[in-house]
Amino acid sequence: MISVNKEAKKIVDHMVGNSDKLNIDVLEIENGTTILDCGIEARGGMQAGKLLSEICMGGLGEISFTQMSIADCNFHAMNIVVDQPLIGCMASQYAGWSISVGKFFALGSGPARALALREKLFEDLKYKDESDVAILVLETSKAPEAEVADYIAEKCGVESEDLYILVAPCASVAGSIQISARLVETGMHKMHEIGFDIGSVVSGFGVCPIAPIAKNDLEAMGRTNDCILYGGRTWYNVDCEDKEIEKTIERV
Repeated sequence: MISVNKEAKKIVDHMVGNSDKLNIDVLEIENGTTILDCGIEARGGMQAGKLLSEICMGGLGEISFTQMSIADCNFHAMNIVVDQPLIGCMASQYAGWSISVGKFFALGSGPARALALREKLFEDLKYKDESDVAILVLETSKAPEAEVADYIAEKCGVESEDLYILVAPCASVAGSIQISARLVETGMHKMHEIGFDIGSVVSGFGVCPIAPIAKNDLEAMGRTNDCILYGGRTWYNVDCEDKEIEKTIERV
């Protein structure tokens, strides 16, 4: 059984050991939880965004940078490759965990979701992780405090000191990159919503432009979603009958 948290922890360890090169801040808060700031107070950057995106996919996807042309304009862009899309995209990367503690709210994505199992989606995926460490990614402009971290750790069934939370606002370099990296996952989610058996998807590949950094998170949300919805291109290898593919294509 693949453990998305254990796979992601390898990338977290690399980021912690190379924090200066990546322009990120590594902070241990009062309850022992480790926060990796990839764009709130820290500057972050493209490499931090790449690793943040790969952590979101539980270490089961790879990101590389490229460029693409849309309407005679050139954009910096990314390639996304996933060979375990059911687990990497849906059980890990999908931002499906709504975390609300006191005045703090953020959507959680990444491997810790597969420990907490707070979403009905996991009934369909039939996947759960087993790990003594938990890795969660929050798209937020405010780092969580100990009360929030304790809540997350409790739901994941781990000690607070074994929890790692990575944070980046939408209006940051790393934040913009990790959203564009959701391209393959967005298609998987759409297929699941219309009733296609996403367990038959063997692998996914996508190319997506990276949004220029906006002045605030609301504007950034529009730009980043536009990159996925209007600029992204995806291909999927699927192991099923042709007739199932044919009737799905138009609906997708």
